[in-house]
Order: sequence, then C-alpha cells, then structure tokens
Amino acid sequence: MALPNPIPDNPLRWEGWRSYNSPNLYERLCLDHTGNVSADLIEENTRLLHVWWQKKLPLKNQPSNPMAQLLRQGLDEAPHFLAEARTRLLDPEKRSKHDAELHLQLVAKAVVEFRKLITFTLAEKKLTEESQARLFTAGEAMGLKHDDMIPVIDAELERTGSARIGAIPPPPPVVEVPVIEQLPVAHHILPIASPVPQEREPFAEFRKILGMSRLCLDGEEMTDDQRDAMCNLGEGLGLTGGQAEDLIDEYLEEMASKPMPASGPPPRAGAAATIAPPRPVVAPVRHSPSTVRPVPAPKQEINMSPIARVEEKLRYPNFINTLGLDMYLIPTGQFRMGCETPDGQQNEQPVTPVILSAFHMSRVPITNGMYEKYDPAHRNKRGAWADDTHPVIYVSSVEAEEFCKWLSQRENRKYRLPSEAEWEYAARGGETRLFPWGDRTVTGHLANFADVRTQFAWRDSNVDDGFAETAPVGSFPRGASPFGIEDLAGNVFEWCLDAFEPYKGRETVNPKATKITTKRVYRGGSWKSRISSLRCCARNSNLPTYQSNDVGFRIVCECS
Repeated sequence: MALPNPIPDNPLRWEGWRSYNSPNLYERLCLDHTGNVSADLIEENTRLLHVWWQKKLPLKNQPSNPMAQLLRQGLDEAPHFLAEARTRLLDPEKRSKHDAELHLQLVAKAVVEFRKLITFTLAEKKLTEESQARLFTAGEAMGLKHDDMIPVIDAELERTGSARIGAIPPPPPVVEVPVIEQLPVAHHILPIASPVPQEREPFAEFRKILGMSRLCLDGEEMTDDQRDAMCNLGEGLGLTGGQAEDLIDEYLEEMASKPMPASGPPPRAGAAATIAPPRPVVAPVRHSPSTVRPVPAPKQEINMSPIARVEEKLRYPNFINTLGLDMYLIPTGQFRMGCETPDGQQNEQPVTPVILSAFHMSRVPITNGMYEKYDPAHRNKRGAWADDTHPVIYVSSVEAEEFCKWLSQRENRKYRLPSEAEWEYAARGGETRLFPWGDRTVTGHLANFADVRTQFAWRDSNVDDGFAETAPVGSFPRGASPFGIEDLAGNVFEWCLDAFEPYKGRETVNPKATKITTKRVYRGGSWKSRISSLRCCARNSNLPTYQSNDVGFRIVCECS
C-alpha cells in the first residue's frame, strides 16, 4: 500500500499503519518492492511514519480510548520495526537477500494455489495431455516456470495414485482438392451444389476494406467519425477494438508514406482512346470451405502476476549507461490513461485502459552535458543560467529522436523517446494520482514551476521553489513518481514519441506511437507553467521542429 500524502491522522481512514511489523520490510515502510525504491524514498517514508506514530504516543496514557485500544502494541513496537526496515533496506547486501526471500515466498504461495488446480484436475484419477496443457497455461499466469510445475504435477500424480493418459489422436488431415468449375452443358448427370461462401480471415478482410475505402489517399486526415465507423466495422468482423485501432494506424502510416497522386493532363482533343485488350477468362478454383479456416492472430499475453514482476526486476535490472544516466526499470503493468475527474480538459478524455510491457526510463531528463556529447555546438543554445547539470532546452522532437539513434548505435541498445502512454504510466505508477508524488498540491520542495521568483501573471506568489528558470535535474527527489522517476512534473516539458491524437476509450495493449498528424506530444509542465499543467494527465503539443527554453526530453530503453 502506497504511503498517502498527507497521511490521514485517523487510523480508521488508513490501513497502512497495520503493516508496521510485516515480515515484508517494504510493506513496513509502505513501499512497493517491485519498484525502484531509492534511498531518499526509504528515508522519507521512515521519517513520515515515525512522525505519525509519535503523534499517537499520548494515547498510551488513555487505555480506555478506542484509538489506544486499536493501536495497542504498535505504540511501543512501531519505532523499532520501522528502524529495522530502514537499516536493512539501506544495506545493499541485506536488501538483496530480502528480495530473494520475497521471491521464494511468492513462488511457494503460487505453488500452493497451483496444487489446488491439480487436485481438481485429477478428480477422476487421470491426467490427459490436454488437461496438462491447461495446467501449464494456468501456472504460467501465476508466474510459475515450466520446470517448476513438472515436479509438482508428478508429486500430485504419485500422491493421489492418478495416471497420465495418452493424448487423443488428432483427426486425420483433410486433403484439399480443387474443384474445377464446369462449363455449361445441355444435360448434367448430377446436379452441382451451389458453392458455400468461404469464411474470411478477419485481419485480412479488414485490411482489404481499409484499402477499398481510399480514406486519406489524398493526404487529408481521418476524422473521428470516420475512425469510429471503421472501428465498428472491424469489430463486426470479429476484431477487438484495440486490434481494429492498430490496423487503422497501420493503414494511415502506409497512406502517409505514399506519394500524393498526380493528376495527369486531360487527353488531347481528337486523340484516339487506347483500348486495353480483353483479359482472358480463367476458370476460378474453389476450395472446400471445410478445409480452409481463418488463422487467428496470436493474442498478446502479458503476465502481471507478482512472481512475474519480481522475476522481471531480476531479469532487467536498473543500469547506468555510458552517459552516466540512471536507467530505471518500469515494470509491466496497467493503468487508466487520462483524467478521471469532471474538471479535466477535453483532450484528456475519454479515460483509456492501457496495458504496458516493461521498459527502462531515465531517472532524470537529458542534461546539457549529456546532449552536448552528441552535439557540441548546442552549447551556444544554453540558458545564461545553466550549467552541465541543467536539462537540455531548445531541442526539437526531431533532434531528440536523432539523439536516441546516436545513443542506440553507441551502446547497441534500443533507445527512443517514451510513448505518451509510457510517460503517463511512469508518472502515475499504475494509480490515479493527480501528480507524480500524489494528490497533494505542489509546494516548493516537490517541483519547479511558475513561483514567486518568476514574473508571469499566473505565478503562485505563495511558493518559492528556489529557481527562477530551469533547475539542475534531480533537485526535487521528494517529487519522484512511485517508480522513482524524478522531474516528471515541472522544470521542462518532455517530448513524447506520439503524434497528438484524441483518446479512443478502448483498452489497448502496448499502444504503438503513431505519427499521422502534424503535431507531437510533450508532457509534464515546466518552470513557466501554472500548477494545473503539472498534472500527470495534462497534455500539450506542437510541431516536431518546435524549440523553446522550457522544452527538453528524457529517454527510454526497450527491454530485450
């Protein structure tokens, strides 16, 4: 359970206090062990929890008070358990050992649940290959590996006296025989049955329909009504909304890459028209509908079990790249993209469920010092106040993408700008929080925005964040997201990979960044922004060549 900010004073409104003596050290401090828990976050949560319990100490002298009876032993024990969690998590060796113990506990818990499924499957004292395949599928969804499941299945077979049964033989293959269409004759010995229409593969059929629509062929943009109509048509063919959206995006990108059709000159008066020779008529070959079946596209399965998330953390550890930039793992997860509240902007709705696979994201934005290793001439564009540690500014979306290509070749990794969905997920941590740090209104120690030091009409004269322009990256560690990513709110806007498009409202898995419109998205607000622009769901956009003294970027690295 994440630590709320601020922590409710009433323990009846917050269940997190009950975890003070949990065997999971992360839970004691209200931390997520699958995330990037920094030393600063450990220290901050320990301090806040100590303060919360200290405020409850007067209840020790009020034994009849219902709150004192509720908290009971925690009043004496909590400080000790919190201090123990802090000490062990700040020690890299002890923390690594604790992580391994948590992983073993998760595996043991999953095995118990898996054994229950085996018991149910062996109710008739037999296990077919088909039933075993279903068990493997269920076990993988729990995060178990194939090698972990086999000994458990074997042990249950021996314990219950059950036996494996050979697989049911598959039906004999049907030989496809072409039927030549007969020419009309005066008499038929047998009547010819009318052909049964062949069932069409939905993906190929929808692609064909998109091509026949000729939408956007002349370079115009697809309207929302046209897109919705095509999505409905795709769903009528048996596709999901997300699959239809992906195919539409694929079609639009293909159209955008084609040259504009040239209109040829009108024919000269009196010119003879060229008549094409008649095409030969070929008798069609019809296949038996029983032998031709559509091949379904493989469904993208993403395992989000606790075991899978822990193993993901072990498989793709955080790393420091050649620029000295911390790259933090953003684990596989799901969230609701967009604004949940009625006062959100129109372009932040409708709320869209999104599922994302893991990726690495830079802890802070790209700095002047990092960018100028790629483009030394950019030093002339620095702000007068900025040094190597300030975020790079006056960089367009195009230049940011070129930097990612350069870094990818340099390290043999796949770097790029984050998609808009990845950016918002990294900021929210799978929750519906308003800002990366929570729902608390920004103060001077959480982000750099338009405060008393600026001259803007919309500045907040009650806040002093310490900077009149950009701040060195990482200056506001308390404003980090649940994944430990810093500076996602304020300081500089950050380019994303996507073109600016309306949300669709349909669940999507690993949405592809498209570039079918003229504007690119940037997120997060800047030192010139009012507080509302720092919200996790706030969206902005401009031309790919746009440059400004408050727009920079950060990078992601694909897991492979």
